[in-house]
Amino acid sequence: MGLEGKVEEELEINSPADKFFKRLSPELHHLPDASPDKVQGAEIHEGDQVTTGSVKLWNYTIAVDMFILSSIYAQYHKKLLDEENKTITLVGLSGHVLVKYKAYIIVYQVFPKGESGTVKLSLIYEKFKETDGEPHNYLKFGINVVKDLDKHLTPKKDEVDKRAERRVLNPVCCTEWRNKEKLLLLTSEMS
Repeated sequence: MGLEGKVEEELEINSPADKFFKRLSPELHHLPDASPDKVQGAEIHEGDQVTTGSVKLWNYTIAVDMFILSSIYAQYHKKLLDEENKTITLVGLSGHVLVKYKAYIIVYQVFPKGESGTVKLSLIYEKFKETDGEPHNYLKFGINVVKDLDKHLTPKKDEVDKRAERRVLNPVCCTEWRNKEKLLLLTSEMS
């Protein structure tokens, strides 16, 4: 096997694919809301939240080689965005991952499927030497973040039931309100 490699995983999501992609692209700074035990923050270093080429400093917690690196400021990422193909590419520029790998790129691609979708997570890397391992722990970390975000964006069953219940009740309320308005109008006309 060579020094360059790729590990990837495809995951089904229950949340709407467009909503998921939006959270990964211009709203990625909200990721700590969905996965606070893994991602503690993202600070803009260059650019802004949405512009391709923006650089961010990420603060996250990950298990690496049987150690937990906690609250580390680990990677700058240069974000490349392809809205047409619903693809986000994050390029590692510095940090602990580049101590282990010469190059490190994360690619998220979202595929809509009905009211939900699929997310393909790819890690493209280059090792310093042949004996260096593949970044499976980083892939597992990414998979868990995708699962957390999906859970965060998927409405809970009782919330869906309550919304459906409100939709059923609203026409009745509106009809009763219209009847009260008519009654008031008739009453005022009679006076």
